[in-house]
Amino acid sequence: MTVSMTSTYPFEPTPPWTTVNPKPFLPFRTRCDSEELPTLPSPRNELFNDTYVVSTHLVPAGCPRLTPDIPLPVIPKFSTNVAERKRDIQQLLTEITERQARFVKGELGGERSEKPLWNCVNRYVKRVQDGRRGLTLFFAHANGFPKEIWETTLRYLLSSPTASLIDEVWSWEAVQHGDTALINESNLSGIFDWRDNARDIAHFFLYYLPEDASSKVLPTHLHLLPETLSESRKTKGFSSRSLVAVGHSFGGCSSILAAVNFPALFSSIILVDPIAIDDRGYSPHLFGLMLGALSRREHWPSREEALRLFKTSVFFGAWHPDTLQLYVTYGLCEDPQGGVKLKMSALHENLVFADRIGAHEAWELLEKVDERIELRWIIPGKPKDKGFMGEQATRQRVWRRPANSSNVAIPSAGHLIAQESPEELAQEISAFLEKKYGPRIRAYL
Repeated sequence: MTVSMTSTYPFEPTPPWTTVNPKPFLPFRTRCDSEELPTLPSPRNELFNDTYVVSTHLVPAGCPRLTPDIPLPVIPKFSTNVAERKRDIQQLLTEITERQARFVKGELGGERSEKPLWNCVNRYVKRVQDGRRGLTLFFAHANGFPKEIWETTLRYLLSSPTASLIDEVWSWEAVQHGDTALINESNLSGIFDWRDNARDIAHFFLYYLPEDASSKVLPTHLHLLPETLSESRKTKGFSSRSLVAVGHSFGGCSSILAAVNFPALFSSIILVDPIAIDDRGYSPHLFGLMLGALSRREHWPSREEALRLFKTSVFFGAWHPDTLQLYVTYGLCEDPQGGVKLKMSALHENLVFADRIGAHEAWELLEKVDERIELRWIIPGKPKDKGFMGEQATRQRVWRRPANSSNVAIPSAGHLIAQESPEELAQEISAFLEKKYGPRIRAYL
């Protein structure tokens, strides 16, 4: 067992478990570039700091989907009667979980959806490239957050000495999150499978991520790459990139699944407390997240009022103030009925939590991730929050693939590490990149 960095938790073997029989990725059918192209709700093309510029782009999501196109569950009308409201939400939650159970058993029926969906990505690239081949970083968010949620972490990271190693950063947005949710609103199904987010990520890497990092301006709609190049990437990876994925929670599981299916694309993965769990049903914690999503407020008179109320809540009050401001700026949008609302609806947040496949497959398949791909786990260290499903589950999870793996806990953070402790997260990312890549890249200076 090779460990390249020190670890908070020493090696702990995995207890006996039962397979969920993971399946390989469903093949993609790439779309032609002649389709009707959507516009960006919040386009950006601006300086991010003195060295990097940020721009926003669109790529088609993978097609077909793993899920059928079924209607969204009907949200009950709001009731001021607390008991009645609680009963209505519980009934809706039961309907959603039963629907998921039928899907897992293959009893839901319906053809796989082929409705066009899109993914938004933010690109942060050096204004001037120095001719060396540095790193490409890819960030995948947790459930419920827009792609910009990483920007406080990125400001610390890209203003540090480690920025000299990083040519380009891409920040991902899943199909029902942030601006992507606004674009896809009319085509989203009433059921979601986490594996589709992993497929979408792989689809972006294989068919749309440009061949190399350069300072040139890219089109809003990234161009479909030649088929020969995409096919080569499946087995040989990138010819001009070293890709480091950073995945938080849902995004961490998606990164694991993408790496298992297309290992050649990845150099290393930084796993920020991914919800990879060995639990066949809905744990009380997960059930609580589902219930909380359905019960949450979605509308405010203004961004200022939303921010004021967020600061008074236990959940948002623990966040770094800059990250909270990012959430208000990029996670909310103008409501045609007046005021502002969540870009990602509470219902879609619930539907992501309701998936019963992705988290379990990620847990099982962790041991199948190619040992060439170094894994660095960044996990919670708060006394009352030491990872999803508790400290013992975390201790076992971080050693699911023992070789070339290590872990570190951030004492100031719970599960929402990117939101609560972005500076410490940036420091840990920096330490990993410096140790693994610093000597090699700087040798070319």
